[in-house]
Amino acid sequence: MIVRRSTAEIAVMRRAGRLVAEVLGLVEESLRPGVSTAHLDEIAEEHIRKAGGVPSFKGYNGYPSSICISIDREVVHGIPGHRTIADGQVVSIDAGAIIEGYHGDAARTFVVGEVPQAVRDLVATTQLGLEAGIAAAISGNRIWDISAAVEDVALPRGYGVVRPYVGHGIGTEMHEDPQVPNYRTKTKGIELAPGICLAIEPMFTLGSADVETLADGWTVVTRDGSVAAHFEDSIAVTADGPEILTRL
Repeated sequence: MIVRRSTAEIAVMRRAGRLVAEVLGLVEESLRPGVSTAHLDEIAEEHIRKAGGVPSFKGYNGYPSSICISIDREVVHGIPGHRTIADGQVVSIDAGAIIEGYHGDAARTFVVGEVPQAVRDLVATTQLGLEAGIAAAISGNRIWDISAAVEDVALPRGYGVVRPYVGHGIGTEMHEDPQVPNYRTKTKGIELAPGICLAIEPMFTLGSADVETLADGWTVVTRDGSVAAHFEDSIAVTADGPEILTRL
C-alpha cells in the first residue's frame, strides 16, 4: 500500500532526517586511519539517543549495530566491530533514526587517504546518480523515471548497477512500498504525488554488478572484488519538487 504523508508527518520525518544527517557528519569527522568501526558505531548511537531518537537499524531483523559500515568491495550492510579503518579505503556509512515513530535513512561513501582516480570517479559518479534520481522524483513522474535517471548516470561510464538492493518507500516503517530500483524495469511503477516519501539509494561498482552475502548473513560484497559505492537520501515529493529530508 502506498501512503501519502501529511504535512505534519513530513515535519517529523524532517527531524528524523536531520538527525541522520548529523550522524553522518559526525562519523565523517571521526573517519581516519586507525579508528575502529565499533567506535564509529558508538558515536552514531550515542548521538541518536541523546537527541531523543532510536537507531532504525539496531535489532532490525536481528542486525546488531546502529549503523552499517561497508568497506571497499562491501556494498551494504557491513557490521561494525573490531576492524579499524586504513588509509586508502573506501568506506560507505548507512544510518537510520526514528523520531516519534517516523524514520530517516541516508548513506554516504567516503574516501580515506589516497586511492586511485578511478575509485574517486566511482564515488563521485554514484553521488551524481543519487542527485539524478532525486531530480526525477517530481509529482506526475513515475518510479521508472527515477530508475532511468539513476541508470543513465552509471551505464555510460561502464559501472555495475547493483540490482538485488533498491530504494524504497519510508515513513512509519523503514522499508515501505514502493520499491525504487536503480535500473529500468518493465513496468513504470506508481505515479508520484505530493506526500509520497522515498529513500533513493544507488549502489554502483567499479566492475561486475554481481553480489553475494558473506557468512555473517549481512555483509553484501561484489563477487569480483571490485570497489563499490553507495549514496542515499530520504525525500518527500511535494508540489514544488522533491524535498531532501536527510541533509542539514
